[in-house]
Amino acid sequence: MRKRKTKYRYLLSTLFFCVTGSLAAQTADALGGFTPYSMFGVGELAKQGTAFNRSMGGIGVGLRDHRYVNYVNPAAITARDPLTFMLDFGVEGQNTYLSDASTSSAFNTFNMHHLVLSFPLHGRTAMMLGLTPYSHTGYKFERKEYRPDIISEIGDVAYQHYGEGGISQALFGVAVPLFKYFSLGAQGIYYFGKMDRSSDLHFATPAYRSLQTGNNVVIGSFSGKFGLQYEGQIKENYSLSAGVSYLLSSDLKGDATRYAIAQGSSGRDTIYMETVNKAQMKIPGEFGVGFSLSKKQRSDDVVNKWMIGFDYTRQDWSRSAFAPTPGIDFKPIVSSSFRAGFEFTPDLYDPRYAYKRWTYRGGVYHEQTYMMLNNTRISASGVTFGVSLPVLHWANLLNFGVDLGQRGSVNNRLVRERYVVFQLGISLYDIWFRKVRYD
Repeated sequence: MRKRKTKYRYLLSTLFFCVTGSLAAQTADALGGFTPYSMFGVGELAKQGTAFNRSMGGIGVGLRDHRYVNYVNPAAITARDPLTFMLDFGVEGQNTYLSDASTSSAFNTFNMHHLVLSFPLHGRTAMMLGLTPYSHTGYKFERKEYRPDIISEIGDVAYQHYGEGGISQALFGVAVPLFKYFSLGAQGIYYFGKMDRSSDLHFATPAYRSLQTGNNVVIGSFSGKFGLQYEGQIKENYSLSAGVSYLLSSDLKGDATRYAIAQGSSGRDTIYMETVNKAQMKIPGEFGVGFSLSKKQRSDDVVNKWMIGFDYTRQDWSRSAFAPTPGIDFKPIVSSSFRAGFEFTPDLYDPRYAYKRWTYRGGVYHEQTYMMLNNTRISASGVTFGVSLPVLHWANLLNFGVDLGQRGSVNNRLVRERYVVFQLGISLYDIWFRKVRYD
């Protein structure tokens, strides 16, 4: 029993280290993400799933694995031992490299990504609780006035744009087995968060007062998601899983404040300030479908030797109402994504070589985002890979993932974004209600 307690002290201390490190990083910089494309709509949509999902291109709708909490499809949480408690915690660091037709820059962020846990209710019926991001708003850049006639008349002028915040989601899900091969899941979602966006005009000459304009939105709204999965054996050791999911549309409720403030040597004056209880934002319904094919380590096992999977999602943003962005041609459109991934474990039970017990993953994805700027659709593509390392037990894991991708282009006065995202996750797995013979 002493050895068992020591094991979990080690795992919990590792988890505490990751949490405190993430909070320290967020204190140092309030930007949860960084991209100029987060200026519009609800911001940059966060990639869903744990390091397990994201290192395989982000698949999860048709994915079932007894070692991981898969919250991408609410029905997936029935893939478990009936007596297990499962927890997954993840952090991520992102390096972003931006360039347009004439300039380039870089920015780094490090933040907590998710905390999800799952436990049984009765038999294979299970519950899931979680806290994950839905979108990020993060950007800051400056442009100097270049026209000689303006500079000669009023002096140097700087145009600054800054945004921070985002929308998080608290998740509460329940899934039940349905007949022999199916599982049905439902997930309650509470969206909450705050987004601040401002545009400032700064004059170097004291005779002119600087001007700060912007809008703040505070969100608090409910929604839901449903999922259905099928899993069946097609031949010895081989299984086929398929799933569908649907996210309900939601009019985001909250308060929106628009303001204009003048700042000069004589003090600070509020020119305009208005708050309305209408956030003017909507998240549309999202449909997802996916499947996976796997081979087990052995006939009496639940752990995969290898697995391949594919997901497709679609979300119609064209009817979503967003506050206009003055001077920028932005239009929400239909978004879609294609994702494919695989995993491979050489031999989970090899007693000699640790690297044979590791699980290796890879994937690709292509996303058509919900943004159209300057009559150009913004898309993103990338490759992912990762590895899971068993720690003290085959189901307690350290998960590492890397996402290499590109979004946008330098054409039509846009920005090309190249990014590298590093993910670290900790998966804990324990059996409840097990009686021990010796204490």
